[in-house]
Amino acid sequence: MRKWKRVEGGDGPRFRSALAAHEAELLTSLVTSLVGMLEDRESSTPVDELAELTGMRTGNSTPPQDDTMKRLLPDFYRPATDHPAGSGPAESLNSALRSLHEPEIIDAKREAAQRLLDTIPTGGGKFELTENDAQAWASAVNDVRLALGTMLEIGPEGPDRLPHDHPMAGHLDVYQWLTVLQEYLVVALMARGR
Repeated sequence: MRKWKRVEGGDGPRFRSALAAHEAELLTSLVTSLVGMLEDRESSTPVDELAELTGMRTGNSTPPQDDTMKRLLPDFYRPATDHPAGSGPAESLNSALRSLHEPEIIDAKREAAQRLLDTIPTGGGKFELTENDAQAWASAVNDVRLALGTMLEIGPEGPDRLPHDHPMAGHLDVYQWLTVLQEYLVVALMARGR
């Protein structure tokens, strides 16, 4: 993975980089898995008769059971203090907001992931992205990092390293590679006018 290079042009900035063949294959696999997870979540949405009558899409009203999907689709509202009536009001609010907005959130995540898949160089090599494609890459890579970080139980305290023989050691290396890829891209996106 090379650092990203921002090139200003008459039709807006372009973002150039290169991936080795194994990096392109790994990123394609990870993002394809992410799309599959999002589609599984979307397909688990119960049928809503009101939505069928009004044409308004609704999503799941219950949070995902899987920790990885909980990280990708978190609750909308977290009370700062305990409510005297218990957690019912917060759960009710989250249920309503989730039902209304989850389809759009899944669509946005899937669209970003698909743009990455459409623009990644098959077999590796040099490539160039528009600003919109670069934004989609940043979003999709972030979602993959969130999913992988949840599996690795990465929090504020790490882990920075795992023993070489740990079964998830290779996954942590991939997480760190994704972090660098995303960081370099975000730096390039923020480098306007420099």
